[in-house]
Amino acid sequence: MAYTTRSISNLKDQVNIVDVIGRSIPLKRAGSSYKAVCPFHNEKTPSFNVNEQRQMFYCFGCQASGDVIEFVKRFYNLEFNEAVERLAREYSIELEETRGRGENLDKYYQINKDAANYFYSNFTERANKGYSYMKSRNINPKYLKKFGIGYADEEWSSLYDYLKSKGHEESDMMELGLISRGGKDNSKYFDKFRGRVIFPIINTRGKVIGFGGRAINKDDNPKYLNSQESKVFQKKNNLYGLNLSRSQVSKLGYIILVEGYMDVVALYQAGIENVAASLGTALTEQQARMIKRYAKKVILCYDADSAGHAAALRGMEILRKEGLDVRVMHVTDGKDPDEFVKANGKDAFLALVENAAHYGDYKIRNAIDGLNLDDHYDRIRAIKRIASVLRALTPGEREEYASKMARELDLSKAVLLEEASTEPDGTSDRMADRLADRVANGADDSEGARRQPGSENASETSEFEEISQLEGEVLRLILRNEEYISRVEEIPELLESDTSRRILGIIKDNLEEDCSVDLGRVLDQADDLDRKAIYNILENIVISDDEEKIFRGLIKKNRLNRLQREVERINDILRYAGESEADSDEMNGLMRRSMELQREIAKEKAEEN
Repeated sequence: MAYTTRSISNLKDQVNIVDVIGRSIPLKRAGSSYKAVCPFHNEKTPSFNVNEQRQMFYCFGCQASGDVIEFVKRFYNLEFNEAVERLAREYSIELEETRGRGENLDKYYQINKDAANYFYSNFTERANKGYSYMKSRNINPKYLKKFGIGYADEEWSSLYDYLKSKGHEESDMMELGLISRGGKDNSKYFDKFRGRVIFPIINTRGKVIGFGGRAINKDDNPKYLNSQESKVFQKKNNLYGLNLSRSQVSKLGYIILVEGYMDVVALYQAGIENVAASLGTALTEQQARMIKRYAKKVILCYDADSAGHAAALRGMEILRKEGLDVRVMHVTDGKDPDEFVKANGKDAFLALVENAAHYGDYKIRNAIDGLNLDDHYDRIRAIKRIASVLRALTPGEREEYASKMARELDLSKAVLLEEASTEPDGTSDRMADRLADRVANGADDSEGARRQPGSENASETSEFEEISQLEGEVLRLILRNEEYISRVEEIPELLESDTSRRILGIIKDNLEEDCSVDLGRVLDQADDLDRKAIYNILENIVISDDEEKIFRGLIKKNRLNRLQREVERINDILRYAGESEADSDEMNGLMRRSMELQREIAKEKAEEN
């Protein structure tokens, strides 16, 4: 089976060689590259280098070298297609099979290159509306050249005639969307781009893959005309300007995503070079994976109108799903980034970047936008909406934002956390729900919220959901004796965090025929953070020979922990509902339940002794 050159290229665009190699061998940063002991020959001093910018590896000892596919081939002793398929599975990337002989994409790249040169010559060698327009937008000639800006004149077939003179076929020009066909007998060819400023779209390997054309005349529609999808151009797999900005993105550790070509050019000219734009479509998973190759943080800089807010919310979810730290900024005064940076300068724009709203902040602000927080019913709606956002956050984020919003709304953090623990179908404890609503109706609990135990350290909680000592011991026991897998599954509360449950799933997927655990494959399939957690378990948790005694102890310890957390939850509700108008019978019921739980805890501890 063979795969198209396009799909192989897309795969390499979306997969980061540092991530792939880092899953297989330990890498250490060394300047702008990474070093390791070479996996392909015996050595003590690291001579194996990985260059993230070039997406290549090279060993100074054995001279092994290549791209990400070559590494996977060598490391796992695979054929080329097998290596491609392995990477595609791991990163959920679709592959396109060839039909018959493999495609020759070079001819399409050459046509696009010739078209880009033609547009640039039109733009620079004679007076034209395109150059006048870009000068009116205050773009320096240096940056017009850097981005390869061009001009499509208003003639019907000037580009077609030029490309034909270079020996290119009409069918290939049609495939790239550079020309169309019409006339009475459908035999006339004419240019798609006419009377427009042209922005070449160049991928990270320096190939011209498409074009964006900006109308100059007000009556011309659409305002922006983009190349159609073709054998070398898929919008979902590319970002405008990343070919120029990726080195600065890697250096600074974050990327600013804007909506338009002009925004990218203007910001780059202003000295803000870590910038790129999506290509007229909603942000995609493929683009998010591409970004992850170069940065861990993304600043979304979209228009401040309703469409911009909607695009930001959609984009945030896509980026967050890929594990990126995502924030949102909106330029002030209704200006777009191009206008703002020209009017206010680089420092003013970077100040907005510095104050970009974090994921949780932005989601909560959008959720409660338009509500009157002095109104009884709107306060209840606000609590419900905030809780809905909190429910989707990690435990650390949930704690931090609950503290923040409790102070802002002048109510108890416990109420927000309790509401966030309530499933939307209303299956949680109704008594606690009624108390939460009573407190939300106006109880003055600002001091209580500020006294919430642990809130002063909430901001220090890691975004990664750390596994508990108990969960680590359970997983260590499973790695030592796989027979405990089925027994742990019968008591699912032993593994509460997503991280521990994910690791258990990987272990189950890598049982040998004799039911032993293939630890190598487990580590290979785990992502960076999960692998780190597994290494920590292996290095720091020791299991004695009496496995059954340890397992029974873990079950009891888990039960005690759950009882204690329930006591703390009820006491929090009692503490922060105490100053409200809560029903005394409800309060007494909660107090009785707390005492019953404490007696159970005392009994369990007594049995231990």
